[in-house]
Amino acid sequence: MRRGRRIAVDVGDARIGVASCDPDGVLATPVETVPGRDVPAAHRRLKAIIEEYEPLEVVVGLPRSLNGGEGPAAAKVRAFAQELAKNIAPVPVRLVDERMSTVTAAQGMRASGVKAKKGRSAIDQAAAVVILQSALETERTSGQAPGESVEAAG
Repeated sequence: MRRGRRIAVDVGDARIGVASCDPDGVLATPVETVPGRDVPAAHRRLKAIIEEYEPLEVVVGLPRSLNGGEGPAAAKVRAFAQELAKNIAPVPVRLVDERMSTVTAAQGMRASGVKAKKGRSAIDQAAAVVILQSALETERTSGQAPGESVEAAG
């Protein structure tokens, strides 16, 4: 397992959830929810968070359908991740499968008594935590960096 903090990003149309982990990659915790409608502003805020946390890498959740295919949402996230990679270079950006992360996050929040209306912005952070925990677990068990590397948009 590589030592170093990681940042996870759950890209949504309205909001972008951000999570980070400790330098040992043991525990993912929520950081904040970035408004997602103003994409340039979202990129500026993410860059500031990444500069503050100085992560080893950034993992971005790639939404796939249950059969593993990619639709319009995945294409949008790929484009977002490429732009992010360009903005934060030389910090590497990786896409990781995020199937069910929001569902898992929502179930966990409901189980802990968070109301749906109150939990909307928190759910994006929770989904980022789920994505990051999954990426950390993948690396821990495989010994490889999770997901696929993103090339910065030229």
